[in-house]
Amino acid sequence: MPRVKGGTVTRKRRKKVLKLAKGYYGSKHTLYKVANQQVMKSLMYAFRDRRQKKRDFRKLWITRINAAARMNGLSYSRLMHGLKLAGIEVNRKMLADLAIADAAAFTELANTAKKHLDK
Repeated sequence: MPRVKGGTVTRKRRKKVLKLAKGYYGSKHTLYKVANQQVMKSLMYAFRDRRQKKRDFRKLWITRINAAARMNGLSYSRLMHGLKLAGIEVNRKMLADLAIADAAAFTELANTAKKHLDK
């Protein structure tokens, strides 16, 4: 009985990895062993950073809201607390967008928050 070599299956698997490694520096896009290691690491980074991206954007939005809130004489936490007391439910993404694109509307929200904090 002849031995099974499995050449086509192996080649297909290796070509798949090398295709994923396209554009990598040095031998990482040509040599299978090195490419495979880098592809595995890259997939780990991609998995991790899909979650990290959400955290990074939230941090960015909070920074922008805080900067705009301080221009209106409030800290970030007092603004958010005032909005909660006022019953205004606007997410941070939209608040950050207002802070940049429509300063007048953000000022109105800040004034509403201030009124409800004083009560």
